[in-house]
Amino acid sequence: ADLERVHGTASASAGEPVRGMRRTMVDRMTRAHTQIVPATLWDDADVEAWWSVDHDVTSRLIRGVVDACAVVPQLNAWFDAEAMTLQAHPKVDLGIAVDTPDGLIVPVLRDAGRAADELRGELDALKAAAPARTLSPADLRDPTITLSNFGMLAGRHAALVIVPPQVAIVGAGRITREASLTDNGIRFTHRLPLSVTFDHRVISGGDACRFLAAMIASLERAGTT
Repeated sequence: ADLERVHGTASASAGEPVRGMRRTMVDRMTRAHTQIVPATLWDDADVEAWWSVDHDVTSRLIRGVVDACAVVPQLNAWFDAEAMTLQAHPKVDLGIAVDTPDGLIVPVLRDAGRAADELRGELDALKAAAPARTLSPADLRDPTITLSNFGMLAGRHAALVIVPPQVAIVGAGRITREASLTDNGIRFTHRLPLSVTFDHRVISGGDACRFLAAMIASLERAGTT
């Protein structure tokens, strides 16, 4: 009993308190785990049509999410389980997941359907403010859907976590150059892995499939954003 008591005291004192943003992350992820029934779809987009001339992947992804929300607005929504209501939003207020030394921060890009050149400066400012801890509470409030471009770090596909009341989160993995067979032989293309995790309580598999198909179609179009 004495050994167990001493060992338990030593183990307890070895840990460090989880505070600040890490504590907020614990609370939000716990709430998400208990409230949401997640399901995930994966696919790839062939981005060869623009990759060689335009490496602004984030702007392309933002446009893809906005275009997909126009086709399937149910994923750009909040779900209130107590009131049993699904509130679709007319604009896409896009949460952009940003990795920082202190944890994950998700600033919100308001009305992401605006022109790419108009959004670029605002997006850069949000990304710079996140690690500097200069974001205001308004910058973090009320995203309608979230995008995580985790492929900038590592990974191809992921089943991400939805933070309620949102009902969907989009993930983008690491772009790779791959060979594919065609009628004329082997073709090399750049492929962008995508995932859509959705709350299956209110979003059907068909809704999620149509959303992902619309996003792929947007990403595979040639031309500038």
